Amino acid sequence: MYNWWHSLSVGDKTFVPICAINVLVFLAWMVPRWQPIMTKYFTAGLASGALCWPMLLSVFSHYSILHLGANMFVLHSFSDRAVSALGREQFVGLYLSAGMVSSFTSYLFKAIIKSPTSSLGASGAVMCILGYFCCRYPESKLAIIFLPNFNFEASSGLKALLCMDTVGCLLRWSFFDHAAHLGGSLCGIAWYYWGQEYIWRKREPLISFWHKLRGPVQ
Repeated sequence: MYNWWHSLSVGDKTFVPICAINVLVFLAWMVPRWQPIMTKYFTAGLASGALCWPMLLSVFSHYSILHLGANMFVLHSFSDRAVSALGREQFVGLYLSAGMVSSFTSYLFKAIIKSPTSSLGASGAVMCILGYFCCRYPESKLAIIFLPNFNFEASSGLKALLCMDTVGCLLRWSFFDHAAHLGGSLCGIAWYYWGQEYIWRKREPLISFWHKLRGPVQ
């Protein structure tokens, strides 16, 4: 195990713990007595008994092995180069923050259309990493999971995804949480253009300002 771990790239060392948490949460859904807790805290919806924790915890929750496998496959495909560009700390911070941003975007959309449905999955956070990657490496070649021989540029793929999710929101398609996808993608794009420069590189003054504004923790 020691040799295997130290043979991994930095991107894989960042991806493996995220994937492991997702797998553990998926297995937790299999325990019948845990179902009420899982439904309350690991699904994000306005009708659930909790609103804040599910914004983060639902990012690690999936309803099927296909759902889990697809999200982890896509995340792994981009994690190596994204971690190289961002660094492990910033990558993890962006991934977790994007998960909550996508959940909040989903909340807002559900409130507007008065939908009681709940959602779960890492796709919003994954879309953030994808959005960042496509902006950082716009000429990279991408492919669809089930159509590996069909290649296209990353910039074109990102535009197509943004259009699809926007149409999905307008037409209220329910197969995917398009609002969460859109929130995640826009978070990744915003981080590429403004996040690193105005937040990450200046995070210490911002954190100090926040601590001063917040006051001492009781």
